[in-house]
Parts: sequence; structure tokens; C-alpha cells
Amino acid sequence: MTDVSLVGNTPFIKLSDKLYAKFEAYNPSGSIKDRMASYILARAIKDGSVRKGTTIVEASSGNTGIAFARLAAKHGYGCIIVMPRNMSSERKQMMTAYGARIIEVGDNAFKDAIKTREELVNNFGTYWSPRQFENPLNIECHAETTAREIAFEVLSIPNRLSALVTGAGTGGTIMGCQSYLSKLWSDAKFLLVQPAESALCHGIQGINDGADFLVDKRLIDEQLVVTTEQAKLRSEALAKDMGLLVGISSGANVLAAERWIEENNPTGVVVTFLCDRGERYLSAQRAMEA
Repeated sequence: MTDVSLVGNTPFIKLSDKLYAKFEAYNPSGSIKDRMASYILARAIKDGSVRKGTTIVEASSGNTGIAFARLAAKHGYGCIIVMPRNMSSERKQMMTAYGARIIEVGDNAFKDAIKTREELVNNFGTYWSPRQFENPLNIECHAETTAREIAFEVLSIPNRLSALVTGAGTGGTIMGCQSYLSKLWSDAKFLLVQPAESALCHGIQGINDGADFLVDKRLIDEQLVVTTEQAKLRSEALAKDMGLLVGISSGANVLAAERWIEENNPTGVVVTFLCDRGERYLSAQRAMEA
């Protein structure tokens, strides 16, 4: 089985009568970021930007770092991940298990992480970065893969798409899905999940990293606000009530989608994402309980 065949085509699961989710934990490193990482790296290898002796350098809250650490190990590249120090210990452990080196910056300091990434890439000729926060291939990846899968699955129910609900780290997922799915369902809503707390202190790792990055707010129909505690509690309930051990951002996505469905009673279905596996957040969940 090739590596490409392991990425994408994730399960499309029914959470309630009108709510469905793409279960992205089935990707090889356990998150939706495998899609973008594999897509961008494949392009870079093809055009010669990445070759033997290259070190991949990226700023990440965790899942992108894990995805690129896995790919670096698979292809024999070096890997350096720059990340805020307050991200979960399990995420860091997964990256180092793949052989990546981690450089930490301040709590939730994603701009500092990006600045450090750029300094490294500019100072070392063998370093290459996918630049996930500004790379248009991030959007293209989700338009060409994730959105097409969603369209096929919704039409196979059969039904129509009323809304897509998701938080955004880079914004690649929501913008890629919007660009493709809005052409099929012109009245579909694209709803952005946001933490209630500021980017400097919220605990929904993987979304709202301090800037819009690739998100074009003009194409977003509404922002749905969820607190960190609410997101953690909903992710806990997904594990205990449905056997879905998923991350905190998944809890935020599901809760926001459920609220929107209750308030709007859509005629079609709503689609969201279970972005990753929950094992990488267990220490963060315990911190809430303490």
C-alpha cells in the first residue's frame, strides 16, 4: 500500500439526523494535517525544492508538526518544528518519536514561531519550509481532496449541504472546502468556529492561532463562538457517549454545529470535522479536571 493511499478518504460518520463528520483521525499520523502535509511535500519533491539532505522546518501548534515529522522520517529528511511551549506534551512526544527536533517559543506565540522558522530557513541553505500559514497549496489540497470527498458523500446519502462548520488554524480546510462546495450548493453556509477567549489564552489547540492567515472572512457566513471548557467537555462526551476519542477542536466543531442546527433547523445536512485523535490531549484534559 502506498503512502498516498493512506491519506484522505476518511470515514464520513453520522452524529445525528442532520450532522455528519469527516473522521480525520484515520489519516496515518492521526489528523487532518496529513492531507496538506502530503500534498505540499509531494509538490516540493516533484519540483526539486526538497531533495536528499533537506531539513523540513515548520511552525506548528502540533498536528502539522506531527504530519511532517512522519513524512520526514519516511523519506529520510531532517525535521525541525517550532512551536509554542504550552502545546500538549503528547504532541511533542509524537514529533520526537518520529525523530524531529523541537524548538519552543512563548505560550501561544505563533507569530514568534513563524518568525523563528523564517530565520532558520533564511540562514541555512538546506532548510525548506512548507509555510503552511501562507501557502495557497494548503487551500488547493482541501479543494481537490477533502471537499470532493464531502460532496460525494453528501450526494450519496442522498442529501444536500446546508452548512460546513469548522475551526481554522491556517484556514486551509475551510477555504478549500468553500471554494469547491459553494459551486455545488450556492446557498450552503460556511461557518467558522472561534474560541470565546483570546488567541493568547484559549486552550482549543489547533484553531485561532492569532491571525486569519488564509481565511478570507468575506467568504465566511458566520462565526460560532465556543469556550475552551465547553469544547473540552464536548470532546469528553464524544468519547464516553459515542466511543469517539477525539481532540478538543473536534469538541468545539461538534458543539458549534449542534447549536447552529438547533437554532436554524436546516433542510439539508451539516458537515464538520473530527480533526484528530484524542490521545494527544489527555494531559490538557486532566489539567481542566484538576
